[in-house]
Amino acid sequence: QLLTTTEWGELDYLIIDMPPGTGDIQLTLCQVVPLTAAVIVTTPQKLAFIDVAKGVRMFSKLKVPCVAVVENMCHFDADGKRYYPFGRGSGSQVVQQFGIPHLFELPIRPTLSASGDSGQPEVVADPLGEVAKTFQDLGVCVVQQCAKIRQQVSTAVSYDKSLKAIRVKVPDSDEEFFLHPATVRRNDRSAQSVDEWTGEQKLQYADIPEDIEPEEIRPMGNYAVQITWPDGFNQIAPYDQLQAMERLVDVP
Repeated sequence: QLLTTTEWGELDYLIIDMPPGTGDIQLTLCQVVPLTAAVIVTTPQKLAFIDVAKGVRMFSKLKVPCVAVVENMCHFDADGKRYYPFGRGSGSQVVQQFGIPHLFELPIRPTLSASGDSGQPEVVADPLGEVAKTFQDLGVCVVQQCAKIRQQVSTAVSYDKSLKAIRVKVPDSDEEFFLHPATVRRNDRSAQSVDEWTGEQKLQYADIPEDIEPEEIRPMGNYAVQITWPDGFNQIAPYDQLQAMERLVDVP
């Protein structure tokens, strides 16, 4: 009610701090308000990654691109060393698996909590500090990504049945290339194909038939596509990952 009945006037940006999860509140807000982009906030724990993955998929279905990941309580410094009490890799895993282009890490710091209680933000209390710089970099990133979204033409990915190849057309250029569907499926980097903590390959190449064809390809935000395969598996393929794959060279 506050969001939809308030006379906000002309705003440069309106930031909505959503509660955790993917429930009715988030779905309703995304459907009622034309959101430009989302920033995913997480913590290093493994369980947090599962919730974040649900959130990214929810935003994708609602056509809201995720432009950055913020990892809270990432580390703290003591005795001249850096410690990671909750583990490492959750934030970077989100970036890698979903093709979100930017990751920002915030430390565990008593002054950060105290500044919230006192009403004087850390960026004001210590404008030249590490935390202030991270917030400034995050702000610049979001502004730039929002501007890019308004102007951007997304990479076009489709399946050419006559060529039996996945066609990738790069925006703002005449470049296009083709990928063997089996190559794309075998290069999946999700937790079902690669152990998310050890990096061990779980998907065996022989398990994927050479003649496999995608059933559906649709955009997932501005940085990836979701490919549905005949076995029901939904693969998230970031554009930069597609560009790095081995290409078909003898396609007419």
